[in-house]
Amino acid sequence: NGYSFNFESIAKELFRVTKQGGVVVWIVGDATTKGNESGTSFKQALFFKDIGFNLHDTMIWSKPNAIPTQSTRYQQGFEFMFVFTKGKLKAFNPIKIESKCKGVKVKKHRAKKEGHNYNEEGHYTVSDKKMIDNVWSIANVKNKTKHKAIFPEKLANDHIISWSNEKDLVYDCFMGSGTTAKMAKINNRKWIGSEISKEYCDIISARVSALF
Repeated sequence: NGYSFNFESIAKELFRVTKQGGVVVWIVGDATTKGNESGTSFKQALFFKDIGFNLHDTMIWSKPNAIPTQSTRYQQGFEFMFVFTKGKLKAFNPIKIESKCKGVKVKKHRAKKEGHNYNEEGHYTVSDKKMIDNVWSIANVKNKTKHKAIFPEKLANDHIISWSNEKDLVYDCFMGSGTTAKMAKINNRKWIGSEISKEYCDIISARVSALF
């Protein structure tokens, strides 16, 4: 709806209100004007670092069903998901999948002081489960609200369970259609959000009140 915001002011406020050990997940893509990408994502990531956040992980949101465009560039099929921490990370609940090599015995590798690797006698057994990687392939959802850019519920859900524990507080500074609020409530987290549009606030209220 044409709203704008001052990025640097919001970033500084996010640092101020984030508790020690807390996490900010910043999802951002780059605009392209006259064939030149803005580089906004990298500029914003570096600013977060400059004001005191640690860049804990640079993740990718891959969109397998991105809207086709006519361009001299390849189809834009991802956005960055920068994970920032304030101090030492408090919560990490990794999402795991079945390991294809579970039960396989692998020789141990240990590094010598000079940095070279060598094999020692013995082995370890690959676990049944392994952590997923930091490229998340999550399809855009069919928009059932009046919001123009609704996030997939799985995207919000997986970040919430990864970086917080039950009863923790989850905040969304651009609440939009309320996806963060909905998934926080489903996962037994407290939530709070900011949204400038009354129209969107009405959507949030309806989505959250429909739960339980």
